[in-house]
Amino acid sequence: MATADAAPDHAFLAVPPAPGRAYHPDGVEFSYGRTRAEALRLRDVYAAAGYGHGHRVALLLENRPEFFFHYLALNALGCGIVPINPDYRHDEMRYQMDHSEADLVVAIGSRVADLEMVAREGTRPLPVVSADAMPAALPEPGAASRPGEPGLDTECSLLYTSGTTGRPKGCILTNFYYLNCGRWYLDLGGHVRLEHGRDRIYNPLPLFNMNCQALSATGAMLTANCLILPERFSPARWWREVVATGATVVHYLGVVPPLLLNQPPTPDERAHRVRFGLGAGAEPQLHEAFETRFGFPLIEVWGMTETGRIYADSHEPRQRATRAFGRPFGGFEARVVDEGDQDVATETEGEMVVRWGGPEGPRHGFFAGYLKNPRPPPRRGGAAGSTPATSSARAPTPCCTSSTARRTSSAARARTSPPPRWKRRCRRTTRSRRWPCWPSPTSYARRRSWPASCSWRA
Repeated sequence: MATADAAPDHAFLAVPPAPGRAYHPDGVEFSYGRTRAEALRLRDVYAAAGYGHGHRVALLLENRPEFFFHYLALNALGCGIVPINPDYRHDEMRYQMDHSEADLVVAIGSRVADLEMVAREGTRPLPVVSADAMPAALPEPGAASRPGEPGLDTECSLLYTSGTTGRPKGCILTNFYYLNCGRWYLDLGGHVRLEHGRDRIYNPLPLFNMNCQALSATGAMLTANCLILPERFSPARWWREVVATGATVVHYLGVVPPLLLNQPPTPDERAHRVRFGLGAGAEPQLHEAFETRFGFPLIEVWGMTETGRIYADSHEPRQRATRAFGRPFGGFEARVVDEGDQDVATETEGEMVVRWGGPEGPRHGFFAGYLKNPRPPPRRGGAAGSTPATSSARAPTPCCTSSTARRTSSAARARTSPPPRWKRRCRRTTRSRRWPCWPSPTSYARRRSWPASCSWRA
């Protein structure tokens, strides 16, 4: 609301033109003022049906700008959102809807029938409505809203991991998580700078991923900047869309640089206004070639849904010939340890563990927990955080633990090289329909000497 009041005419959401696309084929832009008006209109519709603090509404709206109208409307009421991966199959959607205990699903018209089939097989009532023909009166939720006013600790979203080692886990992300995540983006420094009201962030990642929905979108809202939402990544359309929308920042995954380098040269690839790219997984042998050809730096980062914060190799001299992703800073601490929680020697692989090092506690700003994780494994390192809360139907585990992380985590190798930086070494696998997930975080009790740098394998 504050940004919409201060800069109502600034562009907030932009969609590049794409002839033949099912929505906004000519492209569209929504200002902060227009977005506020749409969000307030939908807020009243949801409120009239009884939706409020503690309810969850699932959204299958792809990467359409209307996603934000519903997200912001529901957030104003204290409702959490459950973004649905549009590539999920029937069984995956059924699990997510049953596990999340969503009170309502809002979907694009072409997917309503799919969600209705899921709802018929569910364990509890689940009304489904079309966002393309939103009814004036919505079905009422099955339970009353929670008492009290929403606040910073209120659930903002329930994002599901990709389920590398089993069923996807629902990460509970609070309002504070989102605000902290966006502010962290703004404070990375070096090449990563967002100018108030002047930047336009092109992010082809999906809105069920924290990168686009939490990091980019919140960073944009805090600076009155514009978030550009292509339908998905396309190497053939990339430069045309970047130039047409006036993008000044781009986000990428490791697959993007090689595919763009394989495209034939076009005038658009040097007619852009991009100052930096932010992402992960650029191959060292392609990093310099990409920057030389296209004229802007690729800033490698490490991040994960569970922590909200990221590391970034954004300050010179950058290590483009490695997989460096910067150094710990600002209180976001890291170590590389062995099975016994001891710092590993140089050139020794281990597990990377992270925590918040400030007085607020090691999980400050992290996710609130995994939904319905009934019994977390024992922690390593003694008094590293609060005692687990008692599990209930909707009670999260306060934080993931070391043994959980070890099953899904990467290996790391400690090195010594001034100045200290963190490096990763990836063994990537390709999996359809899902984006890569990061290893789970762990907390620890004692700070010892930090290894100079590390690499990770996933």
